Amino acid sequence: MTSRVLLLTPPFTQLNTPYPATAYLKGFLNTKNITSYQADLGIEVILSLFSKKGLEDFFARLEKMDHEIDENTYRIYNLRNDYLQTIDPVILFLQNKNPTLAHSICDRTFLPEAGRFKDLENMDWAFGTMGLQDKARHLATLYLEDLGDLIKETIDPHFGFSRYAERLGRTATHFDELHQSLIAPDSIVSEILLRLIDEKIKSFQPTVICLSVPFPGNLFGAFKCGQFIKKKYPHIRVVLGGGYANTELRSLSEPHVFDFIDYICLDDGEAALLYLLEYIEGKRDVQHLKRVFMRQGNKVVYQDGSTETDIAQKDTGTPDYSDLPLDDYISVIEIANPMHRLWSDGRWNKLTLAHGCYWGRCSFCDISLDYIRKYEPLTASLICDRMETIIAQTHQNGFHFVDEAAPPNLLRELALEIIRRKLVVTWWTNIRFEKLFTPDLSLLLKASGCIAVAGGLEVASDRLLSMMKKGVTVAQVAQVADGFTKAGIMVHAYLMYGFTTQTELDTIDALEMVRQLFEAGVLQSGFWHRFAMTAHSPVGLEPAKFEVARTGPDFGGFADNDLYHDDPAGADHDLFSEGLRKSLFNYMHGMCLDFPLQEWFDHDVPETSIPKGYIEQCLNDEQNKTLKQNAIVVWLSNIPELTLFEVKKGNKKVEMAELEFFDKKKDWQMYTTAAQGQWIADIMPSLIISKRAPISYKDLVASFENKTKEKFEDFVRTKTWFELRENGLLIL
Repeated sequence: MTSRVLLLTPPFTQLNTPYPATAYLKGFLNTKNITSYQADLGIEVILSLFSKKGLEDFFARLEKMDHEIDENTYRIYNLRNDYLQTIDPVILFLQNKNPTLAHSICDRTFLPEAGRFKDLENMDWAFGTMGLQDKARHLATLYLEDLGDLIKETIDPHFGFSRYAERLGRTATHFDELHQSLIAPDSIVSEILLRLIDEKIKSFQPTVICLSVPFPGNLFGAFKCGQFIKKKYPHIRVVLGGGYANTELRSLSEPHVFDFIDYICLDDGEAALLYLLEYIEGKRDVQHLKRVFMRQGNKVVYQDGSTETDIAQKDTGTPDYSDLPLDDYISVIEIANPMHRLWSDGRWNKLTLAHGCYWGRCSFCDISLDYIRKYEPLTASLICDRMETIIAQTHQNGFHFVDEAAPPNLLRELALEIIRRKLVVTWWTNIRFEKLFTPDLSLLLKASGCIAVAGGLEVASDRLLSMMKKGVTVAQVAQVADGFTKAGIMVHAYLMYGFTTQTELDTIDALEMVRQLFEAGVLQSGFWHRFAMTAHSPVGLEPAKFEVARTGPDFGGFADNDLYHDDPAGADHDLFSEGLRKSLFNYMHGMCLDFPLQEWFDHDVPETSIPKGYIEQCLNDEQNKTLKQNAIVVWLSNIPELTLFEVKKGNKKVEMAELEFFDKKKDWQMYTTAAQGQWIADIMPSLIISKRAPISYKDLVASFENKTKEKFEDFVRTKTWFELRENGLLIL
């Protein structure tokens, strides 16, 4: 039997772009000549539900209901004809297929408006930076969210645009609640989901269906798919994998899980799936599977007897998006957070630069698991090869590098390769705020197409950053963020509160640090996360080292990751949640930066111990600018035109040089000595990023001193040198 594989992403993940797991697996299966297909059931369910036909079915079902509804629900129901008339044009607009509708949307006479619009008048200030299309997209987003609220309130309490039944997957130590929901009557979302999967099976005739579950919000949908397949198509083998399984299901012992699926694969999927397919085809013994849970008799068994190594990252193939409906995804805009907008607006091809994390020490992170612990970078050349293939395939040149933390040295090489190949791309990624991200590197990344970075400032406290082994200080974060910002790259900070031993004063000091970072203009976006203790992190594995005690939950055979803990030295962190959220919302929009911190809280908080102007002082402090001799030197602009001329100085004629530069924004001239001008004109072609190896700083110095007979240490103090550095001469 030859396998035919159907790779599915269950609802829901993102509306604007496909989650990449199925594309990665399909790309790998292509290298093995294994027939595979893929589908994003999330976007397909959304488009089916949010259509005229879908809403007609929904409102018909709503009419048969007999229970109390609130005022907002009653309003939407009474406007149902307006929603039926507008839904298809709005979806086309959000798919960028009906752009002229923006005019009608923005005049506020086209869309029916309900609860989500109630605060809109107070947000007019935000639209000052938004164009017509963006404003219309935001209004259309509110319109969809009104309908989503109605669905959740009346028909399906599990509904959410980027997650489905997420509560059932969070801290699901027992399978019972999820099981009860699975055997309950189908909701309107489940009915659409099962109809779609039935169509896929009839169309593709798979022998194996793989369900990718990256998040808790995909879990219920995956099991719903498995339940349907096992009942109607029992000959098809059902495999579950993905981020949720990798972190939550490593201690699985509940046999009833396998009433709905056949196998669960952990960690990297390529080798595990390949060997599982060989087993299903009768070509491999069960004892030689790789990281697979299955049921034998009425007992859960973990098979991991394979002696083969995992597939090297260079051999996993290029992600293949070819059979996904890329033109059907919808871009929505929530204006509160600039980085979150990147998540939800626009089509991004997702790629990884490296397997795992090059740092791999943060105590709150699951560094004991392979997806973090096992670091394996790709080469810049291979990454660019994959980018070019994906651009040709998707006709989209936006990339989101989804690494836990992109390695700075690899980013340098990637940026050089992008510029060398003259690729026109736009990209963003996650980073650590480490010193290797110099202002020069930031400028290089910008030149290669980088528009945004997101990094962990976390608790914004040097004591706690040291405790969590983050490897950075607040001052360092400020300096690195400043370099990115000056290069024109948006900076988002992941913020954390509630870490072990964090006191009230720690929290208020962290808020003051964040306020000053926004006041200094080096942060443009941020989000506060509540610390979560997980089973595979150093804190979860050794809580006593972090002065906390694990208090639960009791493991019931299913998920085991989120842990409860007692923190006797810490504050009551719930008291700070809303104040942190409100203050950050305002700071991101340049508002209320002069408010006392007490204004954000309903309870008394301590005075901050952080001096006024602390971040400003960090930015003004002289940083270590010692250059490594093996650093490389590049010139980002064009080659100048050289003109030599003479000027009289007393009775002597002195030969001088004019260098005329042309860049994208301006023309400018530089005047210097003839020797220096000639050297600059001669060396510039070698500094342009090209196929030849770049010049080292050491070689640059030697070249200058050999050609001009002057000391380079004197040259670097001249106006000429400063002008070159300010206009695109980078030392990396």
